[in-house]
Amino acid sequence: MINLAKKPPLVIKIGGAILENVSALDALLAVLKSIKDQAIVLVHGGGCVVDEMLAQAGFSTEKQHGLRVTPKEQMPIIAGALAGTVNKAIVASATSLGLSAVGLSLNDGDMVTCYLSEKGLGQVGEPKAHSSKLLDTLLKAQFLPVISSIGALENGELVNVNADDAAVVICQLLNAELLLLTDVNGVKGESGDYIHSLDQVLAQQLIAKGIIAGGMTAKVNAALYAANQLRRSIAVASWQSPEQIISLLNGDNIGTRIQPTTRHS
Repeated sequence: MINLAKKPPLVIKIGGAILENVSALDALLAVLKSIKDQAIVLVHGGGCVVDEMLAQAGFSTEKQHGLRVTPKEQMPIIAGALAGTVNKAIVASATSLGLSAVGLSLNDGDMVTCYLSEKGLGQVGEPKAHSSKLLDTLLKAQFLPVISSIGALENGELVNVNADDAAVVICQLLNAELLLLTDVNGVKGESGDYIHSLDQVLAQQLIAKGIIAGGMTAKVNAALYAANQLRRSIAVASWQSPEQIISLLNGDNIGTRIQPTTRHS
């Protein structure tokens, strides 16, 4: 795997309201353009756009524990929204700011293979890292890969992948750092205040009490998995103050750091 700089690559996952806020997205992209010593990959969802397009087509949206249920008949609309509309809008915004962006999906270049989820969510894929060759080539040439959370099964059928899980698997491909940007400043504890550090034990307690719920449950579980796989902390922070990303990369205490489980010898 190719590292351009002293630092490992940085994978940033975006989704939610930032994708409907052009000025916020541009502010984030401007910050990314200012980062010169670290290769960056953007991974995105786009649930808000998917919901809108499904509603226009007469479909309803169902979620289980923060995860989208994806009936097979909805897959063409979901793939079109994420790999098409959302992906190309991000690439266009990045290009307009002088970034060399390339729009991809998970199965491009055989990066990620998927198998059908057993969680009863329909046409939802569980991703598995496969080949970093395409990303290595793009990062070496100083492109900004922008990856949608659409994958494919071995038989060629398209599947919807949870965007947090998609970001994790791209991290595994590149042995990268991971930053999950969300609509809030981090993960809240029992007091209602944001927690600076979260481990598996505390996360399970907060999930059991319903304090961590909905989409944040999926995000925290994905981050815990990534932290344990990569053996490094994963940051969950807000996209609403993109200038803080630089501070966060410099080690400042911003957002919530999801910690790997301590290994006992």
